[in-house]
Amino acid sequence: MIEHLFNPTIRLRTLMPTTEQADGEGAVPSEEAFYRDEFTVPEDVIDRNGHVNNVAYVQWMQDAAVRHFTAVGGVDAMRTAAATWVVRSHRIEYRDPVFAGDRVQVRTWVVDLRRVRSLRRYEFVRVTDGAFLARGETEWVLVDAVSGRPCSIPEELRRVFTLVPEEPES
Repeated sequence: MIEHLFNPTIRLRTLMPTTEQADGEGAVPSEEAFYRDEFTVPEDVIDRNGHVNNVAYVQWMQDAAVRHFTAVGGVDAMRTAAATWVVRSHRIEYRDPVFAGDRVQVRTWVVDLRRVRSLRRYEFVRVTDGAFLARGETEWVLVDAVSGRPCSIPEELRRVFTLVPEEPES
């Protein structure tokens, strides 16, 4: 069940994403394509250096992804497909330390959906001063719930997200 992935210390403040895809090439996604979650950093994620342990970010990324997926109706579509998402890789770039008691906002969005994979991005900002704390991404793979083998992302599952394509490099 999906509930075990939720961190009980996080209080949600959410913009509900839309279930419509962005219109064609060059379309600018609305703010509704982004999912926001705000929480207070608990003491139990502080390491010997006195700041948040890097492993906490991986948990926060997963928590935000699961909440976003749930908010857009992805759980029902995933069950219908008899599939589940698994992580292929995480990448995180840390910019500023975070401490117990800090209010943090994570923003997440889906960049693309390929045949069996999806790329999701994250940004972390301290609420009190707007400091940019970290950014990350996760590559997810859809797998058959019985065999564990990668499977194509069905159209019903693709429709639950508004994609936020990458900006072209200048």
